[in-house]
Amino acid sequence: MTTALYTHSDCLAHRTPPGHPEQVGRIESVAKALEGFDALDRRDAPAAPDGVIGLCHPQSHIDAIAAAEPKSGTVALDEDTHMSPGSMQAARRAVGGAVAAVDAVMAGEVANAFVATRPPGHHAEYEKPMGFCLFGNVAIAAKHAIAAHGLNRVVIIDFDVHHGNGTQDLLWNEEKVLFFSSHQLPLWPGTGSEKERGKYDQIVNLPLAPGSGSLEMRNTYTRRVFPMIDAFRPELILISAGFDAHRADPLAQLEWETDDYTWITEQICDLAAKHCGGRVASTLEGGYDLTSLAASAAAHVQVLMEKGA
Repeated sequence: MTTALYTHSDCLAHRTPPGHPEQVGRIESVAKALEGFDALDRRDAPAAPDGVIGLCHPQSHIDAIAAAEPKSGTVALDEDTHMSPGSMQAARRAVGGAVAAVDAVMAGEVANAFVATRPPGHHAEYEKPMGFCLFGNVAIAAKHAIAAHGLNRVVIIDFDVHHGNGTQDLLWNEEKVLFFSSHQLPLWPGTGSEKERGKYDQIVNLPLAPGSGSLEMRNTYTRRVFPMIDAFRPELILISAGFDAHRADPLAQLEWETDDYTWITEQICDLAAKHCGGRVASTLEGGYDLTSLAASAAAHVQVLMEKGA
């Protein structure tokens, strides 16, 4: 078995203003870091149609995003979130890549998958683009796994440094998805307290203090996350793979090391091997220092390849 890598050149057409942290260089850096990974099954991320995006968002939201795309330059949807010509197609590829990764893993075509696309997705709410995100890529992939593959127990692990408020919003009433978000708090967007638990107590927020570092993260996952996953017995594990908890990242202060991404990916893959035949589909979220992003993503994919071999 192999690891699939989903990406697409259309994701380079999504442009943000000069100096914006969510830049084209993010995908370019990840692609360069993965150049020597010859065993990867490299695939184009397909463009998701409205019907797939509509698993989590109303048509009015999809239409509003499409209508907001400018003919030239960039337009701000809010103070953080921008669009350029090509952004809508890039967003369709980001959703489509996450969904295609689920299909490939569920079909047994590949052992696991990594989706290197942009814009990211875990801040996009039901009718609100925010935090660089237009659509809820991983939440849509989870809904697709339920609708298309008949799954009843899907786990999402979001280790981005920011709370996955969009995923939480989109899956608040979804009892078939157990969602974990570890994140720095206090930090934007300010949500993600342990009191936010979802309709079925299926949302688990794990706030981490600034400067808490590797040991606190590993203890938190070992004590709280992994036993719950064991008890849940997932049929599929999805990852919102943000690499902005790294100590080099400019937007936060959790002080993780590159080795932490190796460790957490190993633990997740071992749980997947135990419960669901190793089925893991991971999608890129944040990570804004290009050097640490590239190194961390490479470490993450290296483990996926080793565990999926």
